[in-house]
Amino acid sequence: MPRPPAARALPAAVCAALLASATACGVGGSGPAADASASAAAASRPAVPASPAPKVLTALQAEAALLTEADMGRPWQPTQGAATWHDGVLKAQADTPACQRLLDALYSDEPLGAPHGTQAVTGYDDVDGAAQLRQRVLSPRPANVDRALAWLRTMPDECARFSARTPRHGVQSVQVREVALPEVGDARQGLRVIFTGPSDYEDPPTLTLDVAAVRVGTDAITVSTGAEGTLVPGIVTRAVQQAVGRLDKVHDGFHARA
Repeated sequence: MPRPPAARALPAAVCAALLASATACGVGGSGPAADASASAAAASRPAVPASPAPKVLTALQAEAALLTEADMGRPWQPTQGAATWHDGVLKAQADTPACQRLLDALYSDEPLGAPHGTQAVTGYDDVDGAAQLRQRVLSPRPANVDRALAWLRTMPDECARFSARTPRHGVQSVQVREVALPEVGDARQGLRVIFTGPSDYEDPPTLTLDVAAVRVGTDAITVSTGAEGTLVPGIVTRAVQQAVGRLDKVHDGFHARA
């Protein structure tokens, strides 16, 4: 006996319903219903704020971070020009390439490498002891500063003792030591470099140079001070503390205006 038409139509209706359900659920997340659901979920999620771009020092701000005559105190006065030992001793040829790089950095007063971007420089003379001090404020890439600091840390080992030939003062014996700096800034390194003149002198002349470099956030400072003979103790330590303090005040101004 033939099956009624309604009985034959029931399986087809069930299949159609199942197909419609599968399309609505969206296998693999496709389909209009899935798209609407995903859009609603995305709208309900809180937006992730973009990281603010780091602030860069302006020329005026860099100058505001320089040491002043009041910071230095007596007997320091604004410099009258490079000391005779700058060209006479620091302009020298080292006996190894690694130590030549150090001499070049000392002569150019660029222990962190050639500056790019904002920078400001100041210098002072100790009129009593013939010492000189130079400070530089820079706004380089922090990664470049950290690489330069890592290189400076190798100098007391790699260039602990070497010879350097000068055009005016013969062959200098050079020693490089580490100088302890105050715990300021985010990363730092200090060096003491001592040049001793030719041994045929009864009392060979010496030049003592202290160099310090500190990264403070995205900026940096360098301080170098030198004198014939020995340096007054604590000059570079005090200068670094004051210089970082001035730069911190400039950074505080950034935050106040943010």
